[in-house]
Amino acid sequence: MITYRRMTPEDVPFISRLEEETFSMPWSPESFLQMITKEDTRYYVAEEGGHLLGGCGLWMIAGEGNITNVAVAKEARRRGVGTGLLTYLMQEGNREGVSAYTLEVRISNEAAIHMYEKLGFVSEGIRPNFYEKPTEDAMIMWKR
Repeated sequence: MITYRRMTPEDVPFISRLEEETFSMPWSPESFLQMITKEDTRYYVAEEGGHLLGGCGLWMIAGEGNITNVAVAKEARRRGVGTGLLTYLMQEGNREGVSAYTLEVRISNEAAIHMYEKLGFVSEGIRPNFYEKPTEDAMIMWKR
């Protein structure tokens, strides 16, 4: 059974490796360690049988939540892990007073866009050349 919880310092090595495998410009382990201690940020992981499957982050600012670093291990994809992580993140955010969520996604990442749309996110614009390695536009999505 997949469970969801707050990220701990012990989770950082796995999440950092997952970032390196998933993103062209991954965050460093130090960045994650710093972020999980901040008052206005939350990072969550998905776990099954003691093995981490993925993680995601939430920055909370004035009642809005910016979702960051949604990553799921290749072997765990297409099992609902990403959807479960985001559902858990939004439930936790709602409890802390977040009423709207936003994120950016590469415009070529159709699988992620579809998942976000299923969760109620809608496109509200494009950030030109937002991503590097390779350069690509980002779709700005909101759930209000």
